[in-house]
Formats: sequence, C-alpha cells, structure tokens
Amino acid sequence: GRLEAVTQQMGYHPQYLDSFLKTQHYLMHMDGPLPFDCRHYIAIMAAARHQCRYLVNLHVLQFLRAGGDPQWLRGLEFIPPKLRNLNEINKILAHRPWLITKEHIEKLLKISEWSWSLAELVHAVVLLAHCHALASFVFGCGCEQDEGLGGRGSLKPLSLGNQCFCEATAGNSCSQELLRINRKRSLDSCMELDSLRERMQRIHVETEGRDEMRLLQQDQEEGEGQGAEVGVQAEHCSDPSAGLSPFADTDGEVTGATNLACYMQDPDFGYQDFARRDEDQTQVFRVQDYSWEDHGFSLVNRLYSDIGHLLDEKFRMVDGLQSSAMAKRQGCEPSVFKRGIWNYIHCMFGIRYDDYDYAEVNQLLERMLKVYIKTVTCYPEKTNSEMFDRFWKQFKHSEKVHVNLLILEARMQAELLYALQAITQYMI
Repeated sequence: GRLEAVTQQMGYHPQYLDSFLKTQHYLMHMDGPLPFDCRHYIAIMAAARHQCRYLVNLHVLQFLRAGGDPQWLRGLEFIPPKLRNLNEINKILAHRPWLITKEHIEKLLKISEWSWSLAELVHAVVLLAHCHALASFVFGCGCEQDEGLGGRGSLKPLSLGNQCFCEATAGNSCSQELLRINRKRSLDSCMELDSLRERMQRIHVETEGRDEMRLLQQDQEEGEGQGAEVGVQAEHCSDPSAGLSPFADTDGEVTGATNLACYMQDPDFGYQDFARRDEDQTQVFRVQDYSWEDHGFSLVNRLYSDIGHLLDEKFRMVDGLQSSAMAKRQGCEPSVFKRGIWNYIHCMFGIRYDDYDYAEVNQLLERMLKVYIKTVTCYPEKTNSEMFDRFWKQFKHSEKVHVNLLILEARMQAELLYALQAITQYMI
C-alpha cells in the first residue's frame, strides 16, 4: 500500500525524495482537519480524474486500513454529500484551475449541515493538488504502465520486497521518524494485507449476487451504444464495467478500481488551452499580484498548521536540484533551463511572470520536449512508456525524472495559487 514505484523513481534525487515523503506522510497520516478515511477518499477522487489506477488502488487499500466504509468504494452516489460536493472543484482544479472562483469556495463553506470549515477545505485543496500533480509524475515516469503490467514495464524496480526505498539509497537524509514508520509497516504489512484481502473478498462475494443482474443489464445497454463511441472512450480511458471498486482476482491478489468513472462526474471535462478561453473567463494570473511566497504560503500555513513549510521546502528542493549536465546539453545555465520549464508549465495554466521573456521558452525547449511536458502536465493519462523512452534521447534517466519532478511541483503550485487566491477573495 505504499508508493514504491514512485519512490524508486524519485530515489534518483534522494534529497527531494526525503522532502516528498515528509509531505506525503504529513498530509495522509499526521494530525489535521480531515478524518483519515476522508483524506484517502479525496485522493481517490483526485486520481480518478486522470484515470490513474496506480494511485486509486493505493488509496483504496489505505482507505480501508483507516476504517473507511467499504460502501463508499461503490462510487460518489454512496458517499456523504459533504464529500460529494468536492467534485466540482476537484474537476476544475484538475483540468482548468483558472475557472476557480470565490463563489465555488462560498458554496462549500455555506451549505448548512454539509458545510466545510476553512481549515478542512484548505486540507482538501492541498490533497487534491498533491494527487493531481502526483498523477502526472506517475504517468510521466511510467509507474502506471508498470503497475498495469504487473511490474513488467519499461522502468524496472530498483528495490524488492517491503524495504523502504529510501533506506537503500545512498546519501538519502530520510528522517528517523519516517524510517521507523516504514520499518514498522514492513513488519506488519503481511498480516494487514492478508486481512485486507479477506475483507475485500468478503465484500465482493456479498455484493456479487445481488449486483450481477443489474451489471449485466448495464453492460448490455452500454454495449449497444458503444459502436460509434469507441474512439472517444479510448481517448478518455473509460471503462464501461461497473460494480464494487476493490476485488480479489483469481490468484487472490488485491487489485481494485474496476471502474474509475464511478469516482467522478462529467468525465468529458478536460484540459482546454488557456489561450482559447472565452473573453468573459478569468484573465491572466499575474504572479506579481498573488504569489506563493508573499500570499499563498502564509494563508495555507495559518489554516493548516505546518503544511506551508513542508510545501515550501519541496518547491525549493526541486528548484535546487543539480541539472548542470541537462542544461549543458541545451546550451544554457541550469537555472535558466529550469526556469524555462517551470514558466512554460505555468503559462499553460494562464500564470504569467512580468519579468520573464517568454521567447526564451521556444529557444530553450525543443518541440518534442514541449510536447512531452504539455502531455504529462495537462492530460497525463495520454502518456505512455514509449514517450518516455523516445523523447530526449540525449538525457540520462535521472535527468528525465528531474524534469518530471519539475512538472509535478510546477503543476501543484499552479493549482494551489488559483485555489488559495479564491479562498483569499472569499475571506476578504
């Protein structure tokens, strides 16, 4: 139930891995405004927007470990209205964050008995942005393909078994607390997994009988109308099957998430080029008016204690990663190359820096690199392992991972800027 494939890739940059693991652990397992089961369900909702089975399956397991109601895993219709009301900002943040307004925030905070507190909403927003961005990394580095092929994808695991990857990585400064937690989990994970398998198998068996006829009828109805829509369905990676999300396969292995569509509404809503927005939509977001350093950090840290420091450390860590060889291949200084990637990603979300010459982007980033970055950032579910292997042949594997880390953090900060600005406007 851990992010082993992800940490194996991030392990090429152990200092960043340490910062990422601390943030991930704090968001999911430390004291905070949201109940633990709700945190994992929100993560499921976020990952489902990009059809990221790797993250959905991970959080389905952790949701049950946290004592979550198995019925919730049947889809949004089976969860409390308070959680279901998050669907709109989940959808917008994942694909067109510039559409977030103070009205979205007000609606969530003022719905009588199902209202959110500001602290809860900030926690939820950080979780959504974290999981959307992590889905980009999962697809960008091929972790989703490896998961789907049972670990036989193009990116081979670097460690085996239950060992925490950061323990096997030279030079990693992983904190003692994280090491202790991972060692404890490695000792009891076998018993927990056996218990989960039995529980999930029991759930499946209990519901299989009464759901069988309904599912067959749904499949038949959907099958009749599928012929003309095959291309569209393939593009959105949708799965017409239905039923309980987690189940045990014939080998007894926990799989899960047979139908990711049950965790989202309006599946056709996706990224749209910011430059093609309607005139009455949100104007360009200028960092000089609202920035992470001057505005977002203080707000998020005040409403969700200490998370601002962890996020800030992560943003600074990815900016400080060494990229001299990567920049040299592009014929520029490391800081110039990294800023070009970062600003290009923010530009796709309508975020502009007045002090930056955007003509540099076309000079620094070759066309194929830009295509890759845009795909991983805006519609990561369309990324495949061949794209990772074929693009940037002059880059080392660790350098490709570095670029994916830049995508992860730039995307997350972009979502947070829009959401926190909307919260600030609501408060004012």
